[in-house]
Amino acid sequence: MNDTNGSGGVHTDPAALQELSDLASHERTEVGPDGAVAGYRADRTLRLGVELKRQLKRRRTQLVLGFVVLLPFILVVAFEIGQSNPNARSGGFVDLATASAPNFVVLALFVSGTFLLPMIVALFFGDTVASESSWSSLKYLLAIPVPRHRVLRQKAIVSGLLSAAALVLLPLVSLLVGVIWYGTGDAISPTGDSVGFGQSLLALVLSTVYIVVQLAWVAGLALLLSVSVEAPLGAVGGAVLVAILSQILDQITALAGLRNYLPTHYSFAWIDLISTDVDWSNMASGVLSSLIYSTVFLLLAGRRFARKDITS
Repeated sequence: MNDTNGSGGVHTDPAALQELSDLASHERTEVGPDGAVAGYRADRTLRLGVELKRQLKRRRTQLVLGFVVLLPFILVVAFEIGQSNPNARSGGFVDLATASAPNFVVLALFVSGTFLLPMIVALFFGDTVASESSWSSLKYLLAIPVPRHRVLRQKAIVSGLLSAAALVLLPLVSLLVGVIWYGTGDAISPTGDSVGFGQSLLALVLSTVYIVVQLAWVAGLALLLSVSVEAPLGAVGGAVLVAILSQILDQITALAGLRNYLPTHYSFAWIDLISTDVDWSNMASGVLSSLIYSTVFLLLAGRRFARKDITS
């Protein structure tokens, strides 16, 4: 733009004006039956592949997955430094950890089940929406526009995939490390039962599936907190604190039968699989309890997010 007549007016290049007019004339202004611009399709927004790649590039995802891979090696170093008996046939899970690869996997799942595994699930689900709020990018994401229910669904699916990947990665790496260091012997339970290597692998697969399902309640609670607060630390920390509180209350025998309603009461029911006579009742109760809690939390999260005033 330049002033050509010296009168202080601004003159725009006619060619540029014509180019802008031509571009504007090709813009679609028709409105579809649903009120959106013709050609707009909500199912093309925020695709799973895009969101998954975005989350995989985040440092917290890489650190979590990296630590999960590193943990079995840390346990091996701890046993090598300490005094472990690879021929142990009795004792608790720690005493039996070096008896075979399956026992080593059981130990890895056992020691991480109290805090680490719930924290991983809480991190992926609690951070997913709250982080967008903290970055002040959530309102722009919805203005693309991406429907609210789709934002929540896509982020929940990606969080679930990442959580499941971490929960599967731990026993998988532990098994490989265990085979190298402790061999493919039978799995020995604290009760003295001996399970063959092949059968123990099936038990470990079922144990991993159970852990994934049982921790669904943490996922639902963390997602509910994630859409309710704008600080990721509050959502993640809140879910982890509830899990810890539930575990503490579960140790109070004075609560008697009330402990059965705590979401963490059946957290370690998968241990029953490492025996010759499997009792499925506790695992069935654990799955039912987790599904009920997670369904309630997810419904509340969807309702809360649909009505929330997005300002950041």
